[in-house]
Amino acid sequence: MFSTFGTLFRASTFGESHGRGVGVVIDGCPARLPLTEAGIQPQLDRRRPGQSRLTTEREEADQVTILSGTQNGLTLGTPIGLMVPNRDQRPADYEHLDTAPRPSHADFTYQAKYGIRAASGGGRASARETIGRVAAGAVAEIFLQECCGVEIVAWVSAVGELDAPPVDALRIDRAAVDQNAVRCPHAETAVRMIAEISRAREAADSVGGVVTCVCRNVPVGLGEPVFGKTEALLAQAMLSIPATKGFEIGAGFSGARMRGSRHNDPFVMKDGRLGTLTNRSGGVQGGITNGEPIVFRVAFKPPSTIGQAQASADFDGQPVTLEARGRHDPCVVPRAVPIVESMAALVLADLVLIQKMRG
Repeated sequence: MFSTFGTLFRASTFGESHGRGVGVVIDGCPARLPLTEAGIQPQLDRRRPGQSRLTTEREEADQVTILSGTQNGLTLGTPIGLMVPNRDQRPADYEHLDTAPRPSHADFTYQAKYGIRAASGGGRASARETIGRVAAGAVAEIFLQECCGVEIVAWVSAVGELDAPPVDALRIDRAAVDQNAVRCPHAETAVRMIAEISRAREAADSVGGVVTCVCRNVPVGLGEPVFGKTEALLAQAMLSIPATKGFEIGAGFSGARMRGSRHNDPFVMKDGRLGTLTNRSGGVQGGITNGEPIVFRVAFKPPSTIGQAQASADFDGQPVTLEARGRHDPCVVPRAVPIVESMAALVLADLVLIQKMRG
């Protein structure tokens, strides 16, 4: 099983949803980077369950412990081990699912591939695996801030059929994003989104959504031609997040409906450097960053676990009726915001180190 992401800045996550804990080992992080548990915890707090009625009721503090790789608040250049214990496991909630794969979950595919699976909570397919990603991403963000001043901000731009108006990607910050439980910076739309998620919960159902992300102050020249393109790596990173089903950058799919004369980004002088007048390329041209903000969107499907009884079949093909008993999010996008930011940070940190290696 491939559980490592990155080439030079590498993050290897471990642990299952209802095991003793989850975490990550980071290899390739430069030495003398300021790093403490307090610097990592804020992003884990934004990801953790139980934040509001919009999320799962599982109660986890998600307190991170640095096991290795630092001394006196500085990284040593050696592997960094980060660990978060699981405190509120309830494997008994899944005992009735031992013989039947849940609709649209990874139960069937894991069983078919390995001949065994973690029977409770989805194991490695659980969103709890993303704790390691967020912890590693927090370290990557510290590196990016120290070396380049990179800023990464994500927000909820859609829930179900509700779309928020466009925001100023040059000025949006995490304080504006976190001003409400759904993490949509447009207050009026946020109220409607919260109501939509609440309706889905009351109906024992779920709803999907979209997270938009901007990466600012990204250096020009990151990304490798052909197969190591920046947008290709971002797409891989985002589509590796549980429940993701779509990725687009810049104008995205709407660009396919434009003429080239409208889609092209003309070059102009901006603050003493060559830049583009528009940013339909999303900050990447030819797979290489051009100095404009990287702007992309990630689509998340409705969570597969719902409270309604569902007709399905067991592993022997016999008809069964399944009803979930666990605690699950009616919509994942509010908690997905820091996960998207973290995966973007891991991609950019890796590309920065690759570029530095080139000299």
